[in-house]
Amino acid sequence: MTNLKPGDKAPDFNIPNQDGTPTSLKDFKGKKLVLFFYPKDNTPGCTAEACDLRDNYEALQAAGYSLLGISPDSEKKHQNFIKKFDLPFPLLADTEQEMLQAYGCWGDKKFMGKEYIGVHRTTFLIDEKGKIEEVITKVKTKEHAAQILGA
Repeated sequence: MTNLKPGDKAPDFNIPNQDGTPTSLKDFKGKKLVLFFYPKDNTPGCTAEACDLRDNYEALQAAGYSLLGISPDSEKKHQNFIKKFDLPFPLLADTEQEMLQAYGCWGDKKFMGKEYIGVHRTTFLIDEKGKIEEVITKVKTKEHAAQILGA
């Protein structure tokens, strides 16, 4: 689980998006940013979360937010996920888990009695100056946009 909290400076990153274009925190200087970390493209929970954000994208933009999704999936998997569900926001391919580790979203997990290492579904709201405004650790995949807008 993440140790980052509101008021902390968001860790910088330089990770390729689905098209291979390097994306960094400084690209969003002067803008509010939603970073949502999720485990895997095309899984039920991740698809529900991405589609809820897609369906509420205009409201999130109206609130001043840019969105970036981050998972350890490859650029190609992200391209397919975006195309399949018509996602209007970029997805970053953190295949080396650099960003996931920097934000404390990579670590031990337990599911149905099995322990493994994976992604902790977490969302960070970052202000125009690169400071963390809010950390959402109990993500409701089907109502995530409402969580963000209500934060």
